[in-house]
Amino acid sequence: MIVVFDVEGVLVDGEFLPEVAKLLGREREVSEITRKGISGELDWERGLAQRIELIRGLSYDSCISVANKLRLMKGAKEATDRLRRRGTILIGVSGGFTILADRVKKELNLDHIFSNELVFHDGKLIGYGVLVNSNKTIILDTAFGELLGREKTVAVVDGANDLDLFNIADLRIAFNAQDVVKKRADVVVEEKDLTKIIEVIESNSRHSYSLSNGRDQVQGS
Repeated sequence: MIVVFDVEGVLVDGEFLPEVAKLLGREREVSEITRKGISGELDWERGLAQRIELIRGLSYDSCISVANKLRLMKGAKEATDRLRRRGTILIGVSGGFTILADRVKKELNLDHIFSNELVFHDGKLIGYGVLVNSNKTIILDTAFGELLGREKTVAVVDGANDLDLFNIADLRIAFNAQDVVKKRADVVVEEKDLTKIIEVIESNSRHSYSLSNGRDQVQGS
């Protein structure tokens, strides 16, 4: 089995760009662009370019400090440890950046993580490079090919920019997600606690993922 996670908002309790924008007093602008992107109101690539422009010139040290302070989602370690013991392939896919994603991969011992790259020159942010665009399935198809078709696949996401991952998933989990994501999900988790996905995944791994005609909802306690 393969479980694919979005990173920011799912494995990490927060968003990197709005947090780093606080250092320049531009949190409101960056947060609004981020909100529009994850709700599907704004083209993701366009929104990314706008957000990077707003924080251009920040120091590498400031960016790494913010990335290191963002907390893992509650239950992330427990959920990934439990799934790994079952032999699950754990993958993170992020439209964010390696400055955060590499730390998440290490701390959660993920098998693979894919993300984009901030570019610094003389210690200052000057731009970015894209490996993961608005269609996150492209990098998975390129990296894993036929493996995706052979293995049962679960997608755990929160934003409209993640919806293409539902197209390749046998089980679709909306985790504290936008309404547009909930509408296409098999299971909706409303609590910020990733341990809530464990029973759902383990239960459905014993069956044939027949949730496409209905929706389960996991409420907070």
